[in-house]
Amino acid sequence: MIAYPDIDPILIAIGPLKVRWYGLMYILAMGLAWWLASLRARRSDNDWSTQQVGDAIFYGAIGVIVGGRLGYTLFYQFERFIA
Repeated sequence: MIAYPDIDPILIAIGPLKVRWYGLMYILAMGLAWWLASLRARRSDNDWSTQQVGDAIFYGAIGVIVGGRLGYTLFYQFERFIA
């Protein structure tokens, strides 16, 4: 049988604030996407400005957060949502 590692999903807990591993990965992914897109926006053959890149990353982050919460509610707590 394969032994799966028992990794705690919480990276850091400071009082009631808990930072989970997937939250850290979201931040790293969005930061990396912003940095790479900003580099490409600075090239002269591109139509995007760095302001547009920042706006796109911001709205993408809002979409990830709202979509994740909405998806969790609809798929895992639908009965509670209806009540």
